Amino acid sequence: MEKTMNNSNSGSTELSQLLATMNERGKFSISVLTDKHGFPIASAAQPGQDPYTKSAVVALVQKTASQASNQLGMAQTDEISMYDTEGRRLVCRPFSANGHDMILAVLVPTKHQSYRRLTNQAVSAICKSWKL
Repeated sequence: MEKTMNNSNSGSTELSQLLATMNERGKFSISVLTDKHGFPIASAAQPGQDPYTKSAVVALVQKTASQASNQLGMAQTDEISMYDTEGRRLVCRPFSANGHDMILAVLVPTKHQSYRRLTNQAVSAICKSWKL
């Protein structure tokens, strides 16, 4: 698993390693951690995956879901999932860490594959390690 967007900053490296471990356990091809505007914070990806493009798409998906939730009078979205015709699923998990709104997104290769426990663990670890 290739790690991408690792800055020399040890916090970013730690987050990228956390995402790479989650990817290995879940057999995810890519995971991206962004801020609410889609700016990449950390990622882990197999070769051929573009985390920068995925980061921008994740923010767009989150913004659209947030607008729909507001129009419907719903609380903050817990998760947004999109499926393609091949059964792959993009899962976006918005959350707040130390007052900073973030989105964890993973590409799940099949519709029957579990991911929730792994993403819950990653969100929890990110919240514990987030320092700004």
